[in-house]
Amino acid sequence: MTGEVQAVVGRMREREMLRQQITATRPAIFVGAARYRRASYGSNHPLAIPRVSLTLDLINSYGAMAPEEYRQGRPASHRELFGFHTKDYIQAFERAQFRGGVQDSDRQRYQLGTLENPYFPGFFDTPSLATGSSVLAAEAVLEGVTAFSPAGGMHHAAPGQARGFCYFNDPVLAIQRLRRADLRVLYWDMDAHHGDGVEAAFVEDSDTLTVSLHMDTDYAYPSQGGKLGDWPGLAVNLPLPKEVNDSEYALAFAVLWPRVLQHFDPDVVVLQAGTDILAPDPLSKFRISNGLFWQVVRQIVAESPRLLVLGGGGYHPVALARCWTGLWAILSGRSLPAELPAAGRVLLKAVEWELDDEDVPDYGQQFLSLEDAPQSGPVRADLHERLDFLLQHHPLFANRSNVA
Repeated sequence: MTGEVQAVVGRMREREMLRQQITATRPAIFVGAARYRRASYGSNHPLAIPRVSLTLDLINSYGAMAPEEYRQGRPASHRELFGFHTKDYIQAFERAQFRGGVQDSDRQRYQLGTLENPYFPGFFDTPSLATGSSVLAAEAVLEGVTAFSPAGGMHHAAPGQARGFCYFNDPVLAIQRLRRADLRVLYWDMDAHHGDGVEAAFVEDSDTLTVSLHMDTDYAYPSQGGKLGDWPGLAVNLPLPKEVNDSEYALAFAVLWPRVLQHFDPDVVVLQAGTDILAPDPLSKFRISNGLFWQVVRQIVAESPRLLVLGGGGYHPVALARCWTGLWAILSGRSLPAELPAAGRVLLKAVEWELDDEDVPDYGQQFLSLEDAPQSGPVRADLHERLDFLLQHHPLFANRSNVA
């Protein structure tokens, strides 16, 4: 690593003791439901894998969740859904579940029942539960806790269309709940894909700022928006080049996070914690370890006045469960052994899915250790140029007088 990157990483590590103290003073809850143990998204789909249930089971293999830390999720009400989604879209969605399939006209108009957004049993009920759970988590944040809604983070859905595996946009509805409490909201999106649906929803709201670090949309979904020079509603977008490593991501975060906090001054942070930025993820173009992921999260936890954490993308169930287990440990103020418990190793090895794990970095380690091997490396000039462009040209940084 260069001296610059070493200094950045060193400063992040120096704060860890303080972060752990701060985290321990704020209780955390995990919002889940038994429904997530059911199959969803049909078959041959990137999300037809265990995610929330596998994470919860791995957490419990560590004995790392007390009964009072678990909260049962709830479905979203129609009133909540209508706060963002159109009435005809909701009606088409419910009609499809009632009939057991999607009509061709509804498929074309609403993108429901497609290969991307397939029909499956519980077609409406499952995303409604995930959405209501994120709103419930937002309400818990208003009560003074840090809340984690892992089934949430579906950031692509549009008002009248399913998009990018996302049927309802729960981050939008959760932010709306926080805004009704007159809180100034910073939405920080770690997912490998641009948080386009959330960005579009708050273009006209000066008290909500969206920040997204993602794969460049020149080579990844979605194909529009999220460019370096795109800042609708002051949104901050940092498209990252392929093969981004720990050192590069750490630098990007260290440059942007404190400046956004300083210039926007939020009352609450909503973190979308998609794990598809991790090196093992089959849809990722990055080379990031869960250790760096957690390092970023520790700082966000420590420096957020209030915090709501949502799930998001993540298509390697073992990598996701290990990452979100470590995330939960940070949120709840725990320190977990790196060595996986025997029950946890058995749990992860029993996962059946289609990816050939022998092609995944650290194939054997994922069944032995909670933490990935570091993925440090050189910081390319391209990344420096992108960061310099944002700092010199984005209105949030370049013209502070325009910031409320």
